[in-house]
Amino acid sequence: MDLINIAVIVKLEPDFSEGNVSYNPDGTLNRAETKNILGPHSAIAVNAAFYAKVKHGAKISIATMGPPTAESMLQQAQLMSDADELYLYSDRVFAGADTLATAEVLKSGILKMQEKMDIVFSGHRASDGETGQTGPQTAWKLGMTFLGNVIDYEIDPAKRIVRVKRFVRLQGIYDVVEEMEVPLPVFIAIDPSYKPKFNTVSQRLAYEKYQKEARVRSQNFKQYLKVLNALQIGADPKLIGIAGSPTIVYKVERIPKGKATRQAEVIDGQDKEQIRKVVARIRQSLSTMVIK
Repeated sequence: MDLINIAVIVKLEPDFSEGNVSYNPDGTLNRAETKNILGPHSAIAVNAAFYAKVKHGAKISIATMGPPTAESMLQQAQLMSDADELYLYSDRVFAGADTLATAEVLKSGILKMQEKMDIVFSGHRASDGETGQTGPQTAWKLGMTFLGNVIDYEIDPAKRIVRVKRFVRLQGIYDVVEEMEVPLPVFIAIDPSYKPKFNTVSQRLAYEKYQKEARVRSQNFKQYLKVLNALQIGADPKLIGIAGSPTIVYKVERIPKGKATRQAEVIDGQDKEQIRKVVARIRQSLSTMVIK
């Protein structure tokens, strides 16, 4: 059986829970002064790749474009997926890239990987952009079939096909599930609702095996990390960074930190009087509810 080669493109995203996002004067994000994390949608794509490793022993390569601080995010992704290779595309000329210029860098980097990819995964979107464009644009530049909103997939290595279930919108009707069978290679944008299932004993044993291996690998993640600049991936200078970004940032606004509006009261579970008061409040609240 031929080895399945999988790439996952992930993104370093601001931690909006901190409520402190810093911008440069030109409107671009100042990542050096902003706390960043592995994007939640990227994490789902990483989990999808790990499913292929558990099920088929796939080789996983995880890639991102970002500053040197993105190394920690790749380490986190390796811990989640037992990735065999990590790629960080980092160069000052990449700064200020929009989705199209980012896709150019990712495309160039994927083509420079050691193996030809059978599947490339991405998340549904990024929390700091919400465009959902980088995945489809990267697929277009790679010349791969793009499958979006995928909620489940299975690979048939012998036939070199992938069977997917995906959400589609049909004439205003949401959450229609479409089933497709597509030949490899493909680009898959994973839906946020995706959850891998390991149903057999062999799969669960493989899951434990690769998780244990991932913990060891992630402790020495730099052995698996390659940091490449624009020249090394052969990116066209006219198509990357601000020069390759047709998007113009007109205005940015700071995101205010959310204020807590709820109050919590801790009670002693062994104090009968406090319990009676809680029950009385619940009854009072229920008496004012209108159930339709």
